[in-house]
Amino acid sequence: RHTRFRNVTGVQTCALPICPAGTIAEIAAARLLGRGGAAFPTGTKWQAVAARPPGQRFVVCNADESEPGTFKDRVLMEGDPFAVVEALTIAGFAVGAERGFIYLRGEYPVATARIEGAIVAARAAGLLGADVAGAGFAFEIEVRRGAGAYVCGEETALFESIEGHRGEPRNKPPFPVERGLFGSPTAVNNVETLANVPLILRDGASAYAAMGTDGSTGTRLFCLSGCVERPGVYEVPCGTPLRALLAMAGGVRDGRDLRAVLLGGASGGFVLPDGLDVPLSFEGARAAGVTLGSGVVLVLDDTVDLDAIVHRIAAFFRDESCGQCVPCRVGTVRQEESLHRLARGGDAARELALLTDVASVMRDASICGLGQTAASAVQSAIALGLVGAAR
Repeated sequence: RHTRFRNVTGVQTCALPICPAGTIAEIAAARLLGRGGAAFPTGTKWQAVAARPPGQRFVVCNADESEPGTFKDRVLMEGDPFAVVEALTIAGFAVGAERGFIYLRGEYPVATARIEGAIVAARAAGLLGADVAGAGFAFEIEVRRGAGAYVCGEETALFESIEGHRGEPRNKPPFPVERGLFGSPTAVNNVETLANVPLILRDGASAYAAMGTDGSTGTRLFCLSGCVERPGVYEVPCGTPLRALLAMAGGVRDGRDLRAVLLGGASGGFVLPDGLDVPLSFEGARAAGVTLGSGVVLVLDDTVDLDAIVHRIAAFFRDESCGQCVPCRVGTVRQEESLHRLARGGDAARELALLTDVASVMRDASICGLGQTAASAVQSAIALGLVGAAR
């Protein structure tokens, strides 16, 4: 249920009269933070690309929605593909890029067809091409489909994939705003982040910033799944308590007792029933020791085997590690092995200490966010006493 994201047609009605610098200023004034998990200020990112010396630049829409339990970007692309095309065009106009790429999850055929159809329609209407809306600037969009690698949701691995290489993350610095796609300054944003851009320019930064909280303006889309009465995508103002969001979805299915909520996906953390008042804002989640991630809210009732959930998360990261760096390649395997020993009745003190050490190494030494967060949910489950002998 995405009530506010509707088709906002026509780049010429919201960005062109403002000028590139004014467009970036409006996005910055709205304090729009990235909705892909990192929560980086969008205006700051665009300004960094726009400030680079003259030359080739790119904008990229990260539509590789591969976090388990996430499906909001698919809903946006299928329901309002023109908003994504328009927003990416606005980003290109703002930073001085003449080409944009939409890196789209290969398992989304309907979203792919609708995005490609929207690009064709926009081009036919003069909103893409050599002279966008008669304003004297050129911009084109190309769709590239991912092959299902979780790591390609990381921006630099995504660049490698677009360039035709194996999807492995790059060391930073240099950062994408300095040297990104094809070695050029690049602004990359996820689908939900971009979908906010036309709304901000249409309604004004002050109106957008009036929603949500001071530290997390606007609204957020959350993907409710698992043991909940009405699963789906829900849009709420940032700062809405988790308890209220669950109530919107009808609460726990069949009236059963809630065991836990996995917030933020496989790279997130668990929330117990006594923690449901956590505000769904970036700062509120951070204060509670969890993360909003890409908007996953997985509801788990008293019939769910939480050991199996945690083991499945560990196996997922073992499988999805690209293998480039030792901390992640080896650490994800050792984490899963230790969990299996723990479940079989192994020395709990030894295995829990090992899991903590492995988590610390992966977090501090992995090249990208996959390895850095591969132990987040496991460590959260351990801390809350949800795993095997840790209970």
